[in-house]
Amino acid sequence: MQLLIVHHDAEVGEELVRMIRGYTEHQAGFANSDARALDWARGVTRCSLLITQLQAEGVNGFALAANLCEMFPGMQTMFLPDYSVSDQRLEIAESKVFPEPIDGEHVLDAIAIAEEHRQTGQDLFHALDILQMCCLAERSGALQLVNGSKTALVYLLNGQIVHAERGTARGVDALYELVPWEAVEFAYDYSQRATVQSINLPWDEAVVAAVGRRKGQPVGSTSPAETAPPAKTKRTFFGLRK
Repeated sequence: MQLLIVHHDAEVGEELVRMIRGYTEHQAGFANSDARALDWARGVTRCSLLITQLQAEGVNGFALAANLCEMFPGMQTMFLPDYSVSDQRLEIAESKVFPEPIDGEHVLDAIAIAEEHRQTGQDLFHALDILQMCCLAERSGALQLVNGSKTALVYLLNGQIVHAERGTARGVDALYELVPWEAVEFAYDYSQRATVQSINLPWDEAVVAAVGRRKGQPVGSTSPAETAPPAKTKRTFFGLRK
């Protein structure tokens, strides 16, 4: 399997490459910017897995993934955000997100899982994995989550979830619907902003409330679902602007 590591710090990126080459039989390339990653991609015939920083000087992980997915259909993606692992509020099984300090053993485990799944031609994430990453990275914009025939929209502002839609459900009720989604494709659009605010809790409290309801635990009251029709969405994965 051909991998590409993208990290603006050459020391970190090259260490990841050495780890992969030393503990697996995979081929691993390295680039320290989006531009060099695209140059690398033009010189190979296949890339099965991209492991990239989420955001750094010269690196925009979402945009790079969008470009490389067009060049290499079925490519899978993992992200290296710059927040600390101690900042995480949720522990996700088989996560594809690796905060600092990067846990090499977990990365190797995830690569093994990616190899098993790459024949599906889909780049799938747990919905909570993506939500937590975008919130801790203090993102603003809109996330579209697609789970089979089901879709949801989550709007962020400076890392807080301000609105969510799933079918006719809104707010925490919509989060309740999407928290079990373990295999989603997603798109992120930085330019989009919510026109209403249905969630006033901190992001982690809103998610914990939704998870608690799903587990049947008593949590605080939630906002009633609105009856407005769901917004129309376009299924263009990694269709983003930033």
